[in-house]
This record gives sequence, C-alpha cells and structure tokens, in this order.
Amino acid sequence: MTDEHFMYVRDRDLPFKIFDSDNHLYETQDAFTRFLPKGMEGVIKYVEVDGRTKLALKDRISRYIPNPTFNRVAAPGAWGLDPAAEGGRKPKGSTVGNFTMSDDFKPQVIPGVEAFFDPEPRLKLMQDMGIDRTVMWPTLASVLEERLADDPRTVCTIIHAFNQWVHDHWTFDYGDAIYTTPVISLAILDRAIEELQWVAERGAKAFLLRVAPVPTYEGRKSFALPEFDPFWELVQELDIVVGMHSGDSGYTRYTDEWEGRTGGEFLAFAPNAAPGFQLLASEKDNLIDAMASIIGHGLASRFPGLKFAPVEFASHWVRPFVAKLRDASENKAILFDEDPYEMFLRNVYVHCFHEADPAGLMAETGMPADRLMFGSDFPHPEGMADPLAYADLVKDMPNDEQELIMGGTVAKLLGVS
Repeated sequence: MTDEHFMYVRDRDLPFKIFDSDNHLYETQDAFTRFLPKGMEGVIKYVEVDGRTKLALKDRISRYIPNPTFNRVAAPGAWGLDPAAEGGRKPKGSTVGNFTMSDDFKPQVIPGVEAFFDPEPRLKLMQDMGIDRTVMWPTLASVLEERLADDPRTVCTIIHAFNQWVHDHWTFDYGDAIYTTPVISLAILDRAIEELQWVAERGAKAFLLRVAPVPTYEGRKSFALPEFDPFWELVQELDIVVGMHSGDSGYTRYTDEWEGRTGGEFLAFAPNAAPGFQLLASEKDNLIDAMASIIGHGLASRFPGLKFAPVEFASHWVRPFVAKLRDASENKAILFDEDPYEMFLRNVYVHCFHEADPAGLMAETGMPADRLMFGSDFPHPEGMADPLAYADLVKDMPNDEQELIMGGTVAKLLGVS
C-alpha cells in the first residue's frame, strides 16, 4: 500500500499469531446485482437523491449507510474508542492510528481505498498492520433482510446473488488469511438449506445469520424453533460456525413507538440518539434475546455441536446475561433440558468488543480464554485504528490465554491450523 492514510509501521513483536475476529469489507456497487437473475435487475439499485447516491430496495430509499458507494468513508477508529484509555476513548485532540482527531471528535473522512474493496491489497495492509488472519464480514449486506422482510423470496434471491459475488470477488478463504462470511437467511427453509450446502461446498468456514426473528411468510419467528431443525442438523453435520454480527435487527420498531413514529430505519453509523433511545434499547437487546432463544428454546440441547460466535456486540451484555443464566441454573433448572449456563459455555464464543478488562470478564463469568476472541472492527469508525493495541490489555495474563484471545480461539473455532 502506498496510500498516505495507511503507512503502518509494525512496532510490536508478539510471540503468537494474530487472528482478528472482526474485519469488514466495503461492497462494490455490483455486489448485489452482478449475479442477480434476469428480471430482477430493478429490485436493488443505486439512485441519486439531492445530489447524493443512495441504495434503493424495491424503490424504497435506505439511509442505513449514509454513503453506500463507500467512495468516501469515516476513517478507521475515527470515533476515538480505545479500551485501554481512561473512559474508553482517547483524550480529545489525540492521534487515532494515522489520524489526528479534532477537539470535538468530528470523524475524519477519507477516500475509500483499494484495501477496503479487494482482497489482495487488504492482505498486504493486514501484513503491514501485523494481522496474520481475519474473519471478514460484509457491511452493506446487513441491510437486506429487514428492508425486504415482506418478501422472503426476494430476500433469498438477493442473498444468493451476494454470496456469489463474495465467492467470485473475495472467495471464502483468501490465501489462508481472509475468511469472508457469506449470508444465510432462514426466511424460506428449503432455500436456506440449499444456500448452506452451496457455501459449504465452496469452503466457507462461517456464515452470517441475522440476530433477529426470521421474517417468514407466516410472520416473524425465532430461528431456534424446532421447525428450523433440518437446517441446524446440517449446520452441525458440516461443523460450520454460526456468525452473528451486529446490524439491523428491526428492533427500532420498539423504540419508534415510544418516540411516536412508525417506519423508522436503523442507521448503522449514526448514534440513533433520540433522547430516550439508549435507555429504551438497554432493556430490549436483540443479542440477549437471541441467546435466550438458543438456550431457552432448546436449540443448543438438540444440537450440542453448534458453535455461535456473536461479533461486534459491546461486551457489557455478557456479565448480566451470565448472571441470569446462573440464576436459572440454580432456581429454574426444571425448565431446561440441560444446565443453561453450561450450554452457554459450550456453544457460545464471545467477541471482547472494546472490553477493557478481559481477565475480569473471565473471572466474573467463568468463561475460559478459549471462548473469548479479540476483534478490531477495522476499518469502521467505531473500531480500532490500531488493532494490535488490544494486546496491551492481555499482556499480564498467562501466555496461553493471551494467545487464545488474540487469535487462537478463532483459529480453533474455524478449524484452521
């Protein structure tokens, strides 16, 4: 890379390989359309609105991503979040990675560079940064299922076209270093099974499942209900990881009612900060609901070999949820086929997303290091501009635990050497 924004100098000599559980690609403008079948060309398109390019799905404009072309983007780490800094963010006026922040932390905007769009320059950038391997997640694709919730057939068709683009453009395993995740929707069970077989045959190590009730023709329902068991049986048989990334869960419908509006859209890179939003959302969390369903509806008991990896959910959800599981284990065990706390420890892998005290998280929850994963969310603005800085937070832990958190857990999870 010669781009002036990415002149990284590797200044850490770590005694283990770094496997980042959370990197992102930015989709090219043909990511959803290159492989769309004939007759569906107009279902998803880019349109001009007041001089700016926007994404339209079935002629409905989406504001989910402010600039869906990604020709200009917020700089990596531009929000100044830093788990090692006091208060969780860098002091005002400090440097974040290669970027100097203004006193009011206005995100610096930079041109989208090749390494955000293409695997070869991305691998070179990773090497410069000291990242040996990464799980690569989509960015714009997480808009699809909620925006098209009323049309399951179209959802499945566009997702398959997107997965074809991922395989064609990035592959699911680029150079044994970049493991890109395809997307699967359970909106139509037979289509989901076909999609799972298709991505597995092409080497996918993990897939992205939306963390929300599935919008089916019969209405929304949990993916953990027994009617979806044929799909989960195959997931277990293929030993493929169930990736669960933050995105548009559709939960804005709950807060919209409190704000006196309808039809609001989740905005990925906006604070969504209506006065009561954060307080309302704190008691209605889609990931906690998903984890509760996986355990409470017995999915983890019916298929104990399933591996769920929720990524980019701030880790403050873990401690109270584990406390709830422990309470259920002690006082409501008769309601479960197995100990719910033990199911969680067996089936769930946690991303230490800006977790400032990974050793404390382990001590308080009983989670071992081989269930915890480092991930930087690079190159998103709420992520880390310097991913390896997280190594400073584990440096006082035993060497084997450091190695697991900084990469070993993800390597074992995906089954790579």
